[in-house]
Amino acid sequence: MLSSEIARLRKLGVQGLLFQALNFLSVVTSGLMMWKGLCLVTNSESPIVVVLSGSMEPAFYRGDILFLVNPPDVPYEVGDITVYKIPGGDIPIVHRVIQSHTTNTTQLLLTKGDNNDGDDLILYNGMQWLERRHVIGKVRGFLPYVGYVTIAMNDFPQLKYALLGVVGLFLLVQKEQ
Repeated sequence: MLSSEIARLRKLGVQGLLFQALNFLSVVTSGLMMWKGLCLVTNSESPIVVVLSGSMEPAFYRGDILFLVNPPDVPYEVGDITVYKIPGGDIPIVHRVIQSHTTNTTQLLLTKGDNNDGDDLILYNGMQWLERRHVIGKVRGFLPYVGYVTIAMNDFPQLKYALLGVVGLFLLVQKEQ
């Protein structure tokens, strides 16, 4: 079967290969445009995140996908589940707001994981409060366990490359209708 597909690709020639490459690029750019559009609509730099730890159990479990919004003029309230990122940190953190203070125009927050014993002060890298600008968004919905695919690809990079290879091969050998 693979040899027949290779023979078919040889018959297509350069023009056919170029057409398949453009198809692949259009799929990639469409995905990027949808992501950027979602970022604009939700006012969040990352409107979809995967829970990577058990710090928010039983509200959210490892592998849950969270959908975020970040309304610009709506203050965060105690009890809101937020996703924030500390400057210099690579991974967003999903925790609940346990205190909120407003000074002039800046809202200051203190967060804590539901499954953690103490607050997040130690995670703030010397800051006393989390500022609104550090918050990526507020959780508005979730899909349980669907994010395990992302976790598996991060834990096993070979799986990521194999999946990309299979998708790329599929796009190259698919027949146009």
